[in-house]
Amino acid sequence: MVELLRQIKVGNKETLIPIIQGGMGIGVSLSNLASAVANAGGIGVISGVQIGFREEDFSTNSKEANIRALKKEIKKARNLSPNGILGVNLMVAIENYKDMVMAAVEEKIDLIISGAGLPSELPSLVKGSNTKIAPIVSSGKAAAVITKLWEKRYQYIPDLIILEGPLAGGHLGFSKEIAKDNPPSLMDLFNEVKNSLKPFEDRLNIKIPVIVAGGIFSGKDIREFLDAGADGVQMGTRFVGTEECDAHINYKNEYLKVKEDEIGIIHSPVGLPGQAILNPFIQKVSNSREDVKKCYRCLTPCNPKTTQYCITNALINSVTGYVDNGLVFIGKKGYLIDEIIPVAQLIDKLKKEMMS
Repeated sequence: MVELLRQIKVGNKETLIPIIQGGMGIGVSLSNLASAVANAGGIGVISGVQIGFREEDFSTNSKEANIRALKKEIKKARNLSPNGILGVNLMVAIENYKDMVMAAVEEKIDLIISGAGLPSELPSLVKGSNTKIAPIVSSGKAAAVITKLWEKRYQYIPDLIILEGPLAGGHLGFSKEIAKDNPPSLMDLFNEVKNSLKPFEDRLNIKIPVIVAGGIFSGKDIREFLDAGADGVQMGTRFVGTEECDAHINYKNEYLKVKEDEIGIIHSPVGLPGQAILNPFIQKVSNSREDVKKCYRCLTPCNPKTTQYCITNALINSVTGYVDNGLVFIGKKGYLIDEIIPVAQLIDKLKKEMMS
């Protein structure tokens, strides 16, 4: 068995545990959760998607509200965890992606994680800073494409690569058919990514760390991938079941109540499949289209004239407690959560499971 406390290196900082807390939006992982995970020795991640939803001018000036709120949350997290490793998750598909990246860099965030699109320009946006960057991929081909592009265009190799499989919560990098009917195993995808990166590692005499995500639930899961050669894991869903998670208690209780057959693949307004709780809201919008009167222009692929519903409103409703009228993303193994505990207690539990 590999060493239990394998470290993930981010610049001149190192984790105490090989765990990145996945970014969850809107508002599920903000400064409270991220700082708690960072203080426990992992990497705490703030989700940047529509992070300004609590700002007074969000409905009229969402872009500026999001930038302002992102800076606020990073500052709060740093005050709560002065020495911890903090990251932000910024979807490439958000309208003001560049501005949000630059705001995070300005606040000296340790790590930027980007998926939901190809972060082709990301190295240029962090140039001259100490901020490290990690693309999210769903295949070996995608890992090779982004690595080759960054090397050729910027002479930059990803600091980390996060492989996210089809059991993850939220938006997925797979077709609905594959995610629902024929999902590849995370281990097969991991081996595919490692093989795709080997030519770069051999030629450049470097190691590109690979973090696995999507369906990682227990310490046993973590140990399995560390033994297989992964450099760490990313866990999102599991951290919803913590006291420090920034979501409303009603949101967390949905995780406690949900049954296995109530978690499934939905079609998101973003144009990607997503994993969510099949609650009354999802059942309603599956049969009829809501009239979208206000568009926040949050994600470039969304068209308010044709979308089934406003994903911003749906996610805000759920995170603020109105779960029956909102979208609740969840990983495929989320039904296994049966308690709400402090982050430090969860980390201790995962360590014990890894050793058993």
